[in-house]
Amino acid sequence: MTVTLITGANKGIGYETARQLLALGHDVWIGARDAGRGEKAAAELGARSVQLDVTDDASVAAALASIDAAAGRLDVLVHNAGILETGLDGPTALRSFDTNAVGIVRVTEAALPLLRRSDSPNVVTVSSSGGSFWAVTNPDRPEYSLPVALYAASKAAATMLTVQYAKAHPGIRFNALEPGTTATDMTASFGIGRSPEQSAAVVVRLATLGPDGPTGTLQDENGTLAF
Repeated sequence: MTVTLITGANKGIGYETARQLLALGHDVWIGARDAGRGEKAAAELGARSVQLDVTDDASVAAALASIDAAAGRLDVLVHNAGILETGLDGPTALRSFDTNAVGIVRVTEAALPLLRRSDSPNVVTVSSSGGSFWAVTNPDRPEYSLPVALYAASKAAATMLTVQYAKAHPGIRFNALEPGTTATDMTASFGIGRSPEQSAAVVVRLATLGPDGPTGTLQDENGTLAF
């Protein structure tokens, strides 16, 4: 059975990704900053839960230790936890980068020993085309006019981290993705987006890549995007 950890999975795209991967036979661990909400989501889905705050080193270490004790390895890691804030100041920047970029480093570094025990290790980062230099400088793209500087910058960092991890660890697949504009709590103020079910399908496609699948890419539902 494929052992899968999804961060920030108690709602939104992460929750729906968990549901779809469970249907495919994965042993899914829902990582959630709020342990109670994670346990509730896991109970609803038939998954397992672990308290995991991507901005807290001790929390991350404890979460991976729990998975290690129970499963002894990790086959799929989905970096889904993220925040979107429209302010532009120092504290907001620190929060945005700590969650959306530094959190990826914390969780990946803690997970690497478990991923190396997998026969087909796979890491998927829910990034954004809002962090694509090509998209945000193209007037024909919707990202061109989005007023989310810190979100875009931190997602650019998330995508770059994906590329660098892919280069550093050729035995592990690392890919980032643009899930599509999605109606979640995070985007409620914009009043836009499709269902989490549709966007999660993009995550699931990359999370179920075989050993010969690509690595170091940024993809959406139509294939590879320009960086």
